[in-house]
Amino acid sequence: MIVPFEQVLFVSGVLFVLGLMGILIRRNILFVLMSIEVMMNSAALAFVAAGNRWGQPDGQIMFILILTLAASEASVGLALVLQIFRRFKTLDTDAASEMKG
Repeated sequence: MIVPFEQVLFVSGVLFVLGLMGILIRRNILFVLMSIEVMMNSAALAFVAAGNRWGQPDGQIMFILILTLAASEASVGLALVLQIFRRFKTLDTDAASEMKG
């Protein structure tokens, strides 16, 4: 079963917009991190679809790089979430804006 290129790009765009809305609307740091993950996965989907369309392995290579970036972002982001929660006893992003340094 072959999915048309335009439909894959449409799904990728919808996922990106949903992730962007999650960043703009939510105040919880965990939801913001999950929204960033959704945005990165939508970009990875677009790269894989483009690589498949043109018959090049570049899309899969970019997907591996995005997975690596997402793993490092998740580990650093969760470490920051733990430190913010220990200090402020909340996961509200407004509490993080009160940090000094």
